Amino acid sequence: MTFVDEVKNAVTPRAALLVIGVLGLQLLFIASYVGALHKPKPTDVAFGVVAPQQMSQQLVDRLEGLPGGPLDPRTVSSAAEAREQIMNRDIDGALIVSPEGRTDTLLVASGGGTALATSLEQILTEVDASQQRSVRTVDVAPASGEDFNGLSSFYLVVGWCVGGYLCASILAISSGAKPANRQRAAIRTGAMALYSVVGGIGGAIIIGPVLGALPGSFWGLAGLGALVVFAVGMTTLALQALTGIVGIGLAVLIIVIAGNPSAGGAFPLPMLPDFWRAIGPALPPGAGTWVARSIAYFHGNAVTGPLLVLSAWAAVGTALTLLLSMRERTEGDPAETTATAAAPAPGTGGSTAA
Repeated sequence: MTFVDEVKNAVTPRAALLVIGVLGLQLLFIASYVGALHKPKPTDVAFGVVAPQQMSQQLVDRLEGLPGGPLDPRTVSSAAEAREQIMNRDIDGALIVSPEGRTDTLLVASGGGTALATSLEQILTEVDASQQRSVRTVDVAPASGEDFNGLSSFYLVVGWCVGGYLCASILAISSGAKPANRQRAAIRTGAMALYSVVGGIGGAIIIGPVLGALPGSFWGLAGLGALVVFAVGMTTLALQALTGIVGIGLAVLIIVIAGNPSAGGAFPLPMLPDFWRAIGPALPPGAGTWVARSIAYFHGNAVTGPLLVLSAWAAVGTALTLLLSMRERTEGDPAETTATAAAPAPGTGGSTAA
């Protein structure tokens, strides 16, 4: 056998196509992570301004005209209203101008992302210094001392996502990449649901009672974890039912390559480039990270939209998995066809009439 023949035997055309696909995922991984995270800068950060009426609009205009457009300022009626909007996650920070002294107050929420809170402090310190004023910073939703840079929520959600698509991949490829019938698809869905509940509770135990990395409701985080795992797992099962083994790569593309860098984990959404900022909230890692931070630091506020996003991924993934299994049955399950052909006709007792 020649060397060329050995190569053909060692690397089949199908394997070569899969390797090319893996190379594409590798390059997309580099492009997505580096593209999203190599130069974070705040852009259009929702920001409140509390100031005397005679200077309020002038200050808003000045902040709106800062080079690079880091802030999207709007007037807020009072300091109490500014705090409430921050806790509701309507704005990311606020400047309260002192009408008498020369020291203003900057409200931030490092629980929503330490990098963004630090950037706001730098921006407003420079703005006030240009007006011969100073600023003191008040953190109204501080990140836990055990939650360095507010990253624990993100890593928790990433762990849940990894578990979701790995479990789904194992369930699917253990006996073929496509579900052969509705019963098998239903069993896999049930197994995925059970795994999701256990995974959600396990993650909440580790992040809370064991490590003390995140405050907030234990059962809130556990429920979120179950939903994240199930959403990712069922999406993966649906993709594998639709495309076979390629579905694993598609799941990695959606969840890992597109979803993780756009989740607002390492840097909150206002610090990401436009493309990643746009897709992040619509993908499971981004929706999950937002909800985890809301549960931990914002009294569970502003979670309806992200929870609907996760629920949509779970519902569509489940529906597609079950519908595609019905399609496979309609088209003919090879195993069932063989069994039917081999079975004796009713009333023959397995023998052939003479």
